[in-house]
Amino acid sequence: MKISPSLMCMDLLKFKEQIEFIDQNADYFHIDIMDGHFVPNLTLSPFFVSQVKRIANKPLDCHLMVTRPQDYIAPLAKAGADFITLHPETLNGQAFRLIEEIRSLGMKVGLILNPETSVDSMKYYIHKADKITVMTVDPGFAGQPFIPEMLDKIAELKAWREKNQLNYEIEIDGSCNQATYQRLIEAGADVLIVGSSGLFNHASDIDKAWALMSQQIIHAKSEVLQHA
Repeated sequence: MKISPSLMCMDLLKFKEQIEFIDQNADYFHIDIMDGHFVPNLTLSPFFVSQVKRIANKPLDCHLMVTRPQDYIAPLAKAGADFITLHPETLNGQAFRLIEEIRSLGMKVGLILNPETSVDSMKYYIHKADKITVMTVDPGFAGQPFIPEMLDKIAELKAWREKNQLNYEIEIDGSCNQATYQRLIEAGADVLIVGSSGLFNHASDIDKAWALMSQQIIHAKSEVLQHA
């Protein structure tokens, strides 16, 4: 499994320490950018991305929970983003143009589905994505309960990828933790975004928290293999 810690949940008083540790151990950094309009919350920003980029070498994945993603693409490219992840609900007839803009600025493309949004909603441009993210909670706030109906969506994305010979990674955002790892792996997840319940709340020291998370994921994978 690839791991992408959500920096919205990190301890900002230990910014340098935690970024350096994550950079040595994770596969991606997940950076939520919210505008207070598409979702009722405000979080991180292009400036925050630029500060992470000063320390990090692993890819920075910027999840745009914003009404006007076109306003963020160039500033995030300048700040050092590696991925821009877009919600189909915000593309408003601009999907192909915005995807090409992201590519032209040297970044990769992610698409992310809210719980009530179907895979069919992006069927005409899903082949252009490097990564598809399934929201397993409603977007905007950390610590929400897992929505089990999304396991079918993960399986659907896996089947779609195989049928059409595509290469996107399937990523999960929301309540990735000990209670859900096994079901997510069984459904076909490739990348887990871990936040408060999956990583940061395990211990105040990031190395101890990471060790506990790793043990839980290894156990979940072994359970999947035993039942395969």
